[in-house]
Amino acid sequence: MFYNRPMLPPRDPDQRLKARGADTRPAGRFERESRIRESDDWDIPEEQSLLRTEVTTERPRSIITRNSSPDISFDRSINPYRGCEHGCIYCYARPSHAYLGLSPGLDFETRITAKPDAAALLARELARPSYRPAPIALGTNTDPYQPVEARLAIMPGILRVLRDWNHPVTLVTRGRTVLRDLDLWAEMAARDQAAVGVSVTTLDADLARALEPRAPTPATRLRMIRELSRAGVPVRVMVAPVIPVLTEPEIEAILTAAREAGATTATMIPLRLPHEVAPLFRDWLERHRPGMAAHVMNRVQDMRGGRDNDPRFGHRFRGEGLHAQLAQQRFRLARRRLGYREGGPPLDCSRFGPPPRAGDQLSLF
Repeated sequence: MFYNRPMLPPRDPDQRLKARGADTRPAGRFERESRIRESDDWDIPEEQSLLRTEVTTERPRSIITRNSSPDISFDRSINPYRGCEHGCIYCYARPSHAYLGLSPGLDFETRITAKPDAAALLARELARPSYRPAPIALGTNTDPYQPVEARLAIMPGILRVLRDWNHPVTLVTRGRTVLRDLDLWAEMAARDQAAVGVSVTTLDADLARALEPRAPTPATRLRMIRELSRAGVPVRVMVAPVIPVLTEPEIEAILTAAREAGATTATMIPLRLPHEVAPLFRDWLERHRPGMAAHVMNRVQDMRGGRDNDPRFGHRFRGEGLHAQLAQQRFRLARRRLGYREGGPPLDCSRFGPPPRAGDQLSLF
């Protein structure tokens, strides 16, 4: 058992779950009240219904989000969705659903918000006279190539706007639908204006299915790296998150497999458990790896100063303590041995400008 463990509400017995990371729907940290199901002592079985994903539409007034975090390499990003159906239990973005009055648990992976006007909003923002280009990061809070993207196809419009404006872009994903847009990514990469990161948590398909129930298999992600690389797109493998005891032993194996598939750069991020993610992850451990739960969380707290999470800038992406240092050292040695480059390719902002309009005379020089 864990000390100071927040209690999660029990699972709804009337709902049947299929390939979900979370098992329950805890209230967000801003909610003053929570719901608890009480029995009326009548032993009457209710009919179970399958919990399905719901997608709603949002019409925001802007699409580019700015940040000034000192330990993040980008200052602007686009997220065409809120929530993520991949359902990765460890996802650091789960707490963002609390701002919507929704649960970071099951709601995060079953109640998705889409922004279909993203491309039009982006074009409008790039056209402002005050806009100055710098790489836009995609996939920073939720995966833009999550399953619903195959049907809604918001990403091709975003990419076409960026291509037409010669605006550099980076991506972090584990969604195979990125291969649908391979021609766009390849076209922008040929101009030194695109780079893609593919996250690989484990090579164990069974473990991946439990941790990331609706994300592509590890083999599919390696195929994504291979096809992107063959098309000329610079690919970074993200060994993330590294979970002590569970996936930490695979650091070298993941780097080797990704390098063979064509990845040229690599990064590693240890497990982060902000806000509501910590109790959700603890609950997952009790359900899926009960014999390892205490060991895993002891190691997590060892690299987080005795807590489940350390949000401090400069610490949250690397951890501290002996075990964290050893993992980083193993990563650096393997990266060097396998011939990965130290940093990603520089992206070209110099050609940024509005696309030609109908009737414009093209310059000969």
